[in-house]
Amino acid sequence: MIATTSLASQTNIASLYDESESTRWQQLAADSITDPAELLNVLGLEPTLLPAARRAAHSFGLRVPRGFVGRMRHGDPRDPLLLQVLPVGSELDSDPVFSADPVGDLASRTSPGVLHKYEGRALLIATGACAVHCRYCFRRHFPYANDTASLDRWASALDYIRSDSSINEVILSGGDPLNLSNRRLEELTAGLSDIAHVNRLRIHTRTAVVLPERIDTAFMRWLNAVQLQKVVVLHTNHANEIDAEVRAACARIKGCDVTLFNQSVLLAGVNDSVDALACLSESLFASGVLPYYLSLLDRVAGAAHFDVNEARGMELLRSLQRACPDI
Repeated sequence: MIATTSLASQTNIASLYDESESTRWQQLAADSITDPAELLNVLGLEPTLLPAARRAAHSFGLRVPRGFVGRMRHGDPRDPLLLQVLPVGSELDSDPVFSADPVGDLASRTSPGVLHKYEGRALLIATGACAVHCRYCFRRHFPYANDTASLDRWASALDYIRSDSSINEVILSGGDPLNLSNRRLEELTAGLSDIAHVNRLRIHTRTAVVLPERIDTAFMRWLNAVQLQKVVVLHTNHANEIDAEVRAACARIKGCDVTLFNQSVLLAGVNDSVDALACLSESLFASGVLPYYLSLLDRVAGAAHFDVNEARGMELLRSLQRACPDI
């Protein structure tokens, strides 16, 4: 337990979380598809896609929960959910515009796993693990093994945040912070609660979308107990990602006094049309989620085939504003 966690907090953790056995979400995560051959077989796709998928997966592995695969269209190699996770040969093409660190994370490190780019907020690389490996992930090359805030049970991250009174918001990112156990999340928030100038916790997650079973009773107990102002930012790119289970998970999150936003990345072949973006916005809004961010692709090496240029992005945004004036 980190040094800043009180004995009372330690007792509270022990009483809330019994993790002697894997929970259902952990079992589902462990059963994710990691072999391109199995993914193609489950979806009834041509085996000719396999050699390129295996070559690309060698440098950035495949991982996708079976529940998310169940939302994909059988036999459709252009399914918008499949395109986000299937390794393809073009990932191995080089492009001088695309780099391993497209957003300057490495230059922003101030402590192990702590990125401090903007006034008033610090971002923690909470874990390198994620429930799904998105092929466009801007941190697909990040050195997680040596630079994760939880490696020393949050001690150095908390020390850095405590030393800078200008920091009032802490962002949990990764990987995906919801891949951490509830016990580890409680360790962190117990420490943050002892820092007077921190008043808001922001969690960025795709796990809640691709593995909604993660938002279970134990998770909600932890989230309800967090005394900081809470913001959860989901990552959803297409309306087909949102099914009844995801909508129920969103309702559970909102029930924990959370402001719920969504961020989307504009991806060629996935959502680069007004109809796709409008449908996504409507589906999010109907699920109680504010469609807040729509960003261009961060130009990470291996993702050039997803790129949509800025002029086209601005055109789509203007058309989307006309199509969804009330959202």
